[in-house]
Amino acid sequence: MDKRFLEQIDGLVEKYTELLLGETSEELAEKVKVWALYTHIAKSMPALAKHWNETYPEAKAEMIKAIGEIKTLNEQHKAQNK
Repeated sequence: MDKRFLEQIDGLVEKYTELLLGETSEELAEKVKVWALYTHIAKSMPALAKHWNETYPEAKAEMIKAIGEIKTLNEQHKAQNK
């Protein structure tokens, strides 16, 4: 893929992270990328997500942790902006 395109996608993810969570960092942006991809896979191919969860229970636990962190940060951001 074109380097410029990938940089633009990174910028999109960074802005999305900021709007979603109220802050951004490389670590948060990476968590949001993983969360978005996993969520899409779980909705579009639930059998694949189930298989992955069963095959990699430690990764599933890490995903649950990341999803929880994103949810908490999003709720805090929403509460601060009411």
